[in-house]
Amino acid sequence: MAKQDYYDLLGVSREAGKDEIKRAYRKQAMQYHPDRNPDDPEAEKKFKEVGEAYEVLSDEQKRAAYDRFGHGAFDGAGRAGAGGGGFGGFSDIFDEMFGDMMGGRRQGRQTGRGADLRYDMDISLEDAFQGKETQIRVPTSIRCEECEGSGAEPGSKPTNCPSCQGAGRIRAQRGFFTIEQTCPTCHGGGQVIDKPCKVCDGAGRQHKERTLQVNIPAGVDDGTRIRLSGEGEAGVRGAPSGDLYIFLNIEPHRIFHREGANIFCKMPIPMTTAALGGQVEVPVIDGSRARVSIPEGTQNAQRFRLKGKGMSVMRSNQRGDMFVEVEVEVPRNLSKRQKELLREFEKESKGDKTNPQSEGFLSKIKEFWEDLTD
Repeated sequence: MAKQDYYDLLGVSREAGKDEIKRAYRKQAMQYHPDRNPDDPEAEKKFKEVGEAYEVLSDEQKRAAYDRFGHGAFDGAGRAGAGGGGFGGFSDIFDEMFGDMMGGRRQGRQTGRGADLRYDMDISLEDAFQGKETQIRVPTSIRCEECEGSGAEPGSKPTNCPSCQGAGRIRAQRGFFTIEQTCPTCHGGGQVIDKPCKVCDGAGRQHKERTLQVNIPAGVDDGTRIRLSGEGEAGVRGAPSGDLYIFLNIEPHRIFHREGANIFCKMPIPMTTAALGGQVEVPVIDGSRARVSIPEGTQNAQRFRLKGKGMSVMRSNQRGDMFVEVEVEVPRNLSKRQKELLREFEKESKGDKTNPQSEGFLSKIKEFWEDLTD
């Protein structure tokens, strides 16, 4: 069955930019994620397909190869996998075209390595602060248990390829040049299988969902990448497995705003507290509470620093700072008596220095008008 066009799969045009492609991928990945569609093989298949499409179209070099060669650019063991992967198809095309020329020959290149995988994980700011251990479920390819990854039926084993004598590559003379290319018989593996394993059809791996334990260190930031070596797709016929890359997305917090290791918090305070001074209690990201002393005459948007109350610093015992920004709240729904008191205050304030900024600005306006009439 022919594979669906990557652009059609993501629902974007061929002129779509990176941001549009990313938005389309995230929308479909969330829709078909295995955690949201348990025991649904069609959703799992769709999740892998959109991940494969995004991996190619989000990379300029891979996208250019796809636009030129289509899916043929990624045929073979090194094609891009769900959510991540190598670029074996295009490199094979390059090798077949140029081989030894310009020092391009690669000695002892291991073919069939499993594709790298990508997993996007959303975590809370609290989890980013203190770290956590969690489990994830990843649809991937694992080594076939029946043949132990060899691809051959139990009791038999692969033999050296008769075309390349186990080298995986053959040479051909093209005029003045010697061209080295992937062996067409064994596809670079160096071995052939006379009796393929009935479980994996000779691939040496099976599709299966794996449950993995992930340790998220304290202090991670948005976009942090965690690499799990060897936890990607299993290689073909015993070749090395790929890696799994976990990309962290820190969800917005209802109280705090993070900038690096520092945390910012806006705290509304009554007008009377700002004028007379006092103390307010604020939450801290570690779950504790802290008191902030508000001096007399505190102005709106004034910041107070709480040293060492911010985020954890990754791979360190240090912490950033917390900054509390006050928002002076103007009272509403005043009673008759409260309005009378404010009017008395206004009357008593005329001519004094209780509002220096207002008085200063009024003086500037007066000077401006006088200059216009001169």
